[in-house]
Amino acid sequence: MNQMIIVGRLTKDPELKELENGTKVSNITLAVPRSYKNADGVYETDFIKCSLWKNIAENTANYCQKGDLVGIKGRVQTREIETENGKHSEMELVAEKVTFLSSSKEKEKSDQVDI
Repeated sequence: MNQMIIVGRLTKDPELKELENGTKVSNITLAVPRSYKNADGVYETDFIKCSLWKNIAENTANYCQKGDLVGIKGRVQTREIETENGKHSEMELVAEKVTFLSSSKEKEKSDQVDI
C-alpha cells in the first residue's frame, strides 16, 4: 500500500500552471517539523515536495499562501530528473486530498469583518 499523510507549512505561495492539454498543476514544498529533537535539542524540519493536480491544485492556489498549514494525503512517487550533472531520482508526494488547516486569507477576511 502506498499512502502517506503529512501536515506542514507552505514554503512559498502556490503557483498554478496549465499544461498544453489544459490540465492544471501546482508543485509545492511543505516544511514538516520532526516530532523529536536532535542531539543539539533542536527540532529539525523536512522539506517535502508535493504535486497537486486539477481542482486540488486550483483550490490550493486560490486559498493558500506561504506559511499556511495544510494536510496532504497522497501517494509517494519517484521520477527521474535529468540535469547538467546527469540523471537522478526524486521522490514527491502526489496529492489525492488537501485539507486547509489554517489560511492567512481567511484570517485577513475575518480581520476585515465589521461587527
